Amino acid sequence: MSLGQMTQFIEIILPCVTTDTEGFFAKEDIVKANIRAYREGRHGSELWANRAVFSSATDLFRFRKIPNLTITTDMVIISNGQRFEITSVENIKGKGMYMEVLAKEIKPSG
Repeated sequence: MSLGQMTQFIEIILPCVTTDTEGFFAKEDIVKANIRAYREGRHGSELWANRAVFSSATDLFRFRKIPNLTITTDMVIISNGQRFEITSVENIKGKGMYMEVLAKEIKPSG
């Protein structure tokens, strides 16, 4: 994966629910990282056909591993104003250099 292919700027966010002094709940987004990534939308290629198990995934993101940060399915990715729920995280080839994330776009209802 070369730097030239990583053209998307993304934010990796951990959504949290906090309680204020009066006991009301509020949603808060904690930004864990702002990075460059490769983004691939879902299409009819052979690779996407092999990912049929993750049929809900709409996009694939590849980026360099971030030291001291573990990416989990509790996190969210924001890219070009769109919000994506992480469904799968994989270490590419087990070398610890790049991460591959399958994500599903969150569309607001209404």
